[in-house]
Amino acid sequence: MGKVGRLLGFLALFVTGAVSAERAPVLGQIDLPHPYYYREMYLPQLTPGPSSLCWLNKDTLVYSMAGSLWRQTLGNDSAEQLTAGEGYDYEPDCSPDGRFIIYSTYRADAVELSLLDVASGQSRELTNNGGINIDARFSPDGRRIVFVSTQYHRRFHLFVADMNGEFSNLKRLTGENKSSLPRYYYSPFDHEITPVWSRDGKDILYVSNRNHIYGTGGLWRVSAAGGMAPGAPEVGAAGAELHYEETNWKARPDVSPDGSRLVYASYLGRSWHNLWLLPAGGGDPFPLTYGDFDQTNPRWSPDGTRVAFISNREGGTEIGLIAVPGGHPEYLVPAARHFKSPMARLHLVIRSHGAPAVARVSVRDAKGHAYAPAGAWLSADDGHDAKLTPFEAHYFHLKGDAWVDVPPGMVKIDVMHGFERKFEQRELEASAATPAELQVNLDEGTFSVPAAGRWGSADVHVHMNYGGVYRNTPAHLLLQAQGENLNFVNSLIVNKEQRFPDITYNGVGRDPVSTDDTLIVHAQEYHTSYWGHLGLLNIKDGIVLPGYVGYPNTAAASLMPMNADVADIAHARGAVVGYVHPFDEYPEPIAKPKEELTSELPVDVILGKVDYMEILGFSDHRSTAHVWYQLLNLGFKIPAAGGTDAMANYASLRGPVGMNRVFVKIPDGPIAADSFLSSLKAGRSFATNGPLLGFELQGLSLGDELKIPARKNVAFKVALRSLVAVDHLDLVCNGKLMKSFIAKGTSADHGDFTGSVPLTDSGWCVVRASSDQFRYPVLDNYVYATTSPIYVSIAGRAAHSSADAKYFAAWIDRMLESTSAYPDWNSPAEKSLVLRRLNDAKARFSALE
Repeated sequence: MGKVGRLLGFLALFVTGAVSAERAPVLGQIDLPHPYYYREMYLPQLTPGPSSLCWLNKDTLVYSMAGSLWRQTLGNDSAEQLTAGEGYDYEPDCSPDGRFIIYSTYRADAVELSLLDVASGQSRELTNNGGINIDARFSPDGRRIVFVSTQYHRRFHLFVADMNGEFSNLKRLTGENKSSLPRYYYSPFDHEITPVWSRDGKDILYVSNRNHIYGTGGLWRVSAAGGMAPGAPEVGAAGAELHYEETNWKARPDVSPDGSRLVYASYLGRSWHNLWLLPAGGGDPFPLTYGDFDQTNPRWSPDGTRVAFISNREGGTEIGLIAVPGGHPEYLVPAARHFKSPMARLHLVIRSHGAPAVARVSVRDAKGHAYAPAGAWLSADDGHDAKLTPFEAHYFHLKGDAWVDVPPGMVKIDVMHGFERKFEQRELEASAATPAELQVNLDEGTFSVPAAGRWGSADVHVHMNYGGVYRNTPAHLLLQAQGENLNFVNSLIVNKEQRFPDITYNGVGRDPVSTDDTLIVHAQEYHTSYWGHLGLLNIKDGIVLPGYVGYPNTAAASLMPMNADVADIAHARGAVVGYVHPFDEYPEPIAKPKEELTSELPVDVILGKVDYMEILGFSDHRSTAHVWYQLLNLGFKIPAAGGTDAMANYASLRGPVGMNRVFVKIPDGPIAADSFLSSLKAGRSFATNGPLLGFELQGLSLGDELKIPARKNVAFKVALRSLVAVDHLDLVCNGKLMKSFIAKGTSADHGDFTGSVPLTDSGWCVVRASSDQFRYPVLDNYVYATTSPIYVSIAGRAAHSSADAKYFAAWIDRMLESTSAYPDWNSPAEKSLVLRRLNDAKARFSALE
């Protein structure tokens, strides 16, 4: 049970200017839905702290940290770097004799397996298939390995190979099975992940979702003696299931040295992953660790006396160790780091008005490798152009100053602080002998919204925690918001699989960490993928539970309550209700009469339930705007908002908090949620991922209604200020392009324009700005901004569009077809009620024809 499907990400380019970018998803060769889930929760990520580990011997750990492998002895605070290659190195597994380490390396937009000879320090590549090769584990005798690869049909399957001096006799261990189950968030094809050998070397234990609708699956066992050629078309058995629970990508089981028990990570009825023990042959689990934070990636020590694991108890990642039996974890801290080659030291200093300030910073060397301070959170964009840059963009939020270890030579540094300051790029020559320093004053290069009044910015759609690598808190979310020069964050509590990671903030509302200038408010995203997701901003007296409907094979399988009911509940609790990340592509219910449509948006609009729409969100802005225009054409007043849908504790995500935001005209004084959202509901807003817009029509502002007795030319003012150039700046009325202010084939980042526009019909006008391609540092699909409308009434006539009324009536026809055939209702009365509402909404649209 996760988020609705969205467009894949685009490029994180490391250059400025109007460069046409062929942006593609990072590791897009994986043929699975919802890459923002498995990429973060399953694939290895670049983190300044440890991310995965193995035991070299009973006293020494090897782990991945900052894209390299490191070795550290227990009881010693000094870590030794083992690898420093062309890519990022992850997921080490140590051979039983301690002579070799197999690991995964990310480079050239693929993840391949490599083998490190511990004595010589030399590595060699084992795979070169251009796919994703991860989770490699040595057999107990060290002569074979098992790993996960996408080389067969671009999906996760198990492979085995011999390791007798050479990597040979490669076989695919598991067959491919296409399930008939109604999986929404997962592929119809079963997957097999996170394998580990039984201690006798005869079997492989792993995680698979075979026979299950939700989650990444339970624990399974299959014989290691089988297998087929890597590309063989046979459909084989998936073994036998030992234990089922919804494991959410992170189980990573490990078998105890005596072969009797499994340790694995699970949230099992809780909000965070902890370590659990299970009999190796299956049975009932019990917890080994407790905590309101994640404890994952467990590995038994060779003597079976303790388990090492990765924890995010302090927000970032660190290594924990717990004795079995025991109960009190200890933590292994790499206080001193000894690099393979001499490193340079870079000192970064961020100031505003002479005091420490916060900004988003990117640091990389000449090869494109990213670096960050030891205690920072490093985040990665979800797309890039491999022809232009070897890796996607990485960034961190820095307050005040910090030191970064970087290779000697040229270092590139990017600094961004919201949309009201010029994006800054610097280059420094770093030397191992002399520290380098960069000081940035955020008071320089600033500009403001080109419209009268005070404007505050908000991201209406942020998830503080959502199953990611890090553990976020309101204090850290405040830091993220301040780094992005954002005034208001709507932190939406939402389910991730069966859990609500931020449920502890239910009913808190305004968080105590808020300041006069930066507000954190806990609210809700209502998560029903059948009817569409809702933002319930500033909801009082707790969130609406269970938080979703329409999930087959659960007690929430029915399609009741409808979103209209949820909106009524939320409005009664003082919430502002809107539709979030609406459309990846433009719906065509007339041109495509067989297109399945279930989004309740037009129904709730005509019933008066919708206070705003995310015109900019985790969706396609132009497709969403197209539908929005058609609703406006029928006289509905719907303000534009912007929400990133940022998973703010991810190490890999589509943009930081505030990437898609809304600027709202607000009164002087401290930022207050009620007045801010009242102004949003009144339409005094523009939504943007970069450009700042100003728009007046005959002296009236956004959200106002211009009333004129007859058709006439009306004076306008349009203004643009943008940290990146845009290719289009347009005045649009009633869905028609009225004026273009940037000549075709050119671009601009600022301008002021006046003139007049003929208004002939009642309706609305907006100003929009956009680019034809991605432009760094805006980490979105493309640059886009739109104002909310200024409404127009001519001679008191209502806005009217017969074609748009027919469009939405046809839309509801598609809804009626899907909903009539839906099988899972709690009662016939529920189904009858829903169908009556849909028919009523259709009749209302038909009456507008």
